[in-house]
Amino acid sequence: MSATNESGRVGADTSGNVLPLPGAAAGCDLVTVPARQGLEAVDILRRDADASVGPVLHDNRCRTLGFLVPPGTAEGWDLPGSSCTRTLGRGIPTDGLADDRPAGPAAPAPPPPDPGPTAPADLVDEPPGTGWLLPPGTTGQVTDPAVLREALGRAARMIEAADNRC
Repeated sequence: MSATNESGRVGADTSGNVLPLPGAAAGCDLVTVPARQGLEAVDILRRDADASVGPVLHDNRCRTLGFLVPPGTAEGWDLPGSSCTRTLGRGIPTDGLADDRPAGPAAPAPPPPDPGPTAPADLVDEPPGTGWLLPPGTTGQVTDPAVLREALGRAARMIEAADNRC
């Protein structure tokens, strides 16, 4: 699957092909969180009538979710347990690069680990790679960072409460 366009690219699928991000959100930042917390936050944002969640990437290999947020968010993002990376919509981090320096192509995804000769084929559970949980065009442009921060905090508290039940 080759998915590129002239407006920008974010992420890579299992073949190393980049995933498209059309329009104004092409120069975005990416907030990455553990998948469990991110999925809870998506549920919180989708239930809240006043909140809008933008496109979300799901990386099954790393078990993370990535929320597209407005450019510049990475400069002030400091929520523990998460990270925010400037991507310029090209699928690679650009922290430390000058904004006028062109971003190169996304690095190919590493091959899946070899399960070994003794693992029966029906017991090998290879997770799929990166894909859109909420694809561009089906959601708002990007997620508001303040709203995302609140949803991630609520999600963390819900997870902690569930894990600490007697």
